[in-house]
Amino acid sequence: MRPIEYFKPTSLQEAIQALQDEGAYALAGGMDLIPSLQENILPAKRVVNLKAIGEELLRGIGPTPNGLQIGALTTLVEIAKNETVRSRYTALAEAAETVGSPQIRNVGTLGGNLCQRPRCWYFRNEHYHCLKKGGARCFAGDELGDNQYHAILGGGPCHIVHPSNTATALRALNATVHVVGPQGRREIPIDQFFVLPRRNIMAENVLEPGELVTHVTLPEPPRGFRSTFVETGEREAFDWAISGAAVALVMNGAEVAEARVVLHAVAPIPWRARAAEEALKGQRLTPETIQRAAEAALEGAQPLSQNAYKIPLTQAMVRRALQRLV
Repeated sequence: MRPIEYFKPTSLQEAIQALQDEGAYALAGGMDLIPSLQENILPAKRVVNLKAIGEELLRGIGPTPNGLQIGALTTLVEIAKNETVRSRYTALAEAAETVGSPQIRNVGTLGGNLCQRPRCWYFRNEHYHCLKKGGARCFAGDELGDNQYHAILGGGPCHIVHPSNTATALRALNATVHVVGPQGRREIPIDQFFVLPRRNIMAENVLEPGELVTHVTLPEPPRGFRSTFVETGEREAFDWAISGAAVALVMNGAEVAEARVVLHAVAPIPWRARAAEEALKGQRLTPETIQRAAEAALEGAQPLSQNAYKIPLTQAMVRRALQRLV
């Protein structure tokens, strides 16, 4: 690791000030940042440890007049075990409990998981100067690139996939991300929080220099609401998903009144499968409806040379999520 400055602020204002300088990075649980520093992926000059900040918004899970609030420094294990989250926002609890290993979930935070960097091995390898690090090419997009785990939707010119389980669930649950920065506080609907590489090749979200996620809020679930998160990978634990899906439905009796279907680990952002949502609205969850929705979810998929298998696999993830909700 190169020499870095370590700063431990005790207030949000101190943290914001320290994070405005080039090469400054926020440290929460450190599950993503520390390995990135060790592997010389990030040009870090300063690490700003957030754990001594006493701001109540940053921690805990509690009710709001319109739903639920979760602080950015709340650990994943707290989210997974919280009874309110498990019963009313099930997809988020299921997503949190599938992250990494028990040791990681005890330290990793919601804010860190939401904002973690992609796992692409070209990006993570200091010997490859890829597009996302200011280079001239995306090695995964090359015909001979090793791209079996890369994007089949929304890719180009970079073909990363977004690694966050909780981000996928939060998008299905229509969350709002609350941030604070040099220009004050702002609220960002989750559908506007993530950015595709074609919009900003260097970032995965809309956070500006010096901005921090303080908390997320979830709307009050309407009557007939249910949600779930499923994923699959090469190993059941301590691994990143190959594919997955978060589904949230509002049921009117036996029919689907509203649907949000978000695909996991197949695009540079948690991917809203809007065609699948339309295929579900007004329908009963029969095997035929579920199959149509699963097929619609992958409309427009453009696999690379080694990852066409993700199309039927992701269709299976959507089917499994919907069958779980029946």
